[in-house]
Amino acid sequence: MNNRLFANTRTIMARELRGYFGSPLAYVLIVIFLLLNGFFTFFISGFYEMEQADLRDAFFRWHPWLFLVLVPAVAMRLWAEERRQGTMELILTLPVTLGEAIMGKFLAAWFFIAVSMILTFPLVLTTAYLGDPDLGAIFCGYVGSILLGGAYLSVGSMTSAITRNQVISFVAAAMICLFLVLAGYPPVTDPLADWVPKWIVDIVAGFSVMTHYQSMQKGVIDFRDLLYYGSLMFFMLFANGVILQARRSS
Repeated sequence: MNNRLFANTRTIMARELRGYFGSPLAYVLIVIFLLLNGFFTFFISGFYEMEQADLRDAFFRWHPWLFLVLVPAVAMRLWAEERRQGTMELILTLPVTLGEAIMGKFLAAWFFIAVSMILTFPLVLTTAYLGDPDLGAIFCGYVGSILLGGAYLSVGSMTSAITRNQVISFVAAAMICLFLVLAGYPPVTDPLADWVPKWIVDIVAGFSVMTHYQSMQKGVIDFRDLLYYGSLMFFMLFANGVILQARRSS
């Protein structure tokens, strides 16, 4: 039973990956992501002027913002494209469960984002060449960024199931993810602390991806952060399933 479940998920994942890497759009997105990473790291952050063998402030700090563009762009086609091409009904009638279909598509898109992150490895090599960086902290930063990408992706998968219009899916996902960023962003929480008790500020900040991303950015992997990302992805994918189930029943 379990073998069949994983086999179906792998089949759908492989189908999605062929779709990604068989399309020029995937390579365009990767190139844009790498160029933006280089631009923000070297020109905006002033990587060389910092004179520190550290990627935390020059590189990882931009990912919550760069992912607002990259991840919704990857996620917007997950279900909206199936509806536009009229293949949604075919998928829903295949001998696979909704959970297998959702996980297969989600894991393929997450793998694509992880590959995009791994291709930034020349920055790590450059940092190691110039100094003596904390490779453990860099590893944690990559783990945090990939989990952040997964969280954004789960939001995008859910919005893609709502509409057949990919632009609407992209904008909706970007807006929800922006809210998840700003809820814990110091320029938002600091003024809020002047008006409400600290425990309310802590609750609001607890919903933000920033609160949990920044600790990993500093080189700390806390179980509570892993639980947050896991819970967020589970909730969004569950909502994704509820939307598709309602469509299958209608």
